Amino acid sequence: MNTRQLANIAKRIGFWALIALIMVYAVFPFYYAVITSLKPSSDLFRVELWPSNWNFDNYISIFSQTSFLRAIFNSIVVAFSVVFIALLLGITASYALGRVRFRGRSTVLLVILGVSMFPQVAVLSGLFEVIRALNLYNNPAGLILSYTIFTLPFTVWVLTTFMKQLPMELEEAAIMDGATPWITITKVFLPLMWPAMATTGLLAFIAAWNEFLFALTFTLTDTQRTVPVAIALLSGGSAYELPWGPIMAASVVVTVPLVVLVIIFQRRIVSGLTAGAVKG
Repeated sequence: MNTRQLANIAKRIGFWALIALIMVYAVFPFYYAVITSLKPSSDLFRVELWPSNWNFDNYISIFSQTSFLRAIFNSIVVAFSVVFIALLLGITASYALGRVRFRGRSTVLLVILGVSMFPQVAVLSGLFEVIRALNLYNNPAGLILSYTIFTLPFTVWVLTTFMKQLPMELEEAAIMDGATPWITITKVFLPLMWPAMATTGLLAFIAAWNEFLFALTFTLTDTQRTVPVAIALLSGGSAYELPWGPIMAASVVVTVPLVVLVIIFQRRIVSGLTAGAVKG
């Protein structure tokens, strides 16, 4: 075995060792949350990589709370509503910005991108006044509105980039057949945009599902709160008095759907994120 072969083997070993290190770094916190959620209260502060006693009392505890189940339902309604609205507005806006030529199109795109640069805390007070003026305080519609404001710029930007890469001949053929712009969007472009839609839709869902600041500020009662706020309200007292078992169990319950969705749509996510990166 010559020196070049040894060097190639060493590079491969180093590459896979780095991949393994990144995987451990990324997965271990979730793994530790899972095994902690399966420990009884007496073993929570015992450090072990595999629980000696399997206990599901923490999961029974959180699912026996009506407020937590209601919070899960609220999060599902809010997240899916945000995804639907963001994709509906994003697809129509991307058609206008990606296929229709008009003066100031680049400026509009830059403004849309610039809106997403503002941190949530910077607009919290102003948005609170808007929510209150619209009588949407302590209402899921208020969360849907606020989440859509922050997810729509990214959705429009990605879908516009993808829309620009679609062949012009498809639109010209649809126009020759007498198709309206709406028919062109829904019948011609929409079937080709699933990778970008899966990417933006899933990211919008994750953002709405995990959002905490707006959910804490714009809701007041247990019947209207979402899951992140419900988990935060499980805590109380000093660090050693916190119900770490139920908190970990709730965190696992909330995280598992996101992991499953990412695994299911991982190929479409990669193709959607790389849309427009290479021109043929």
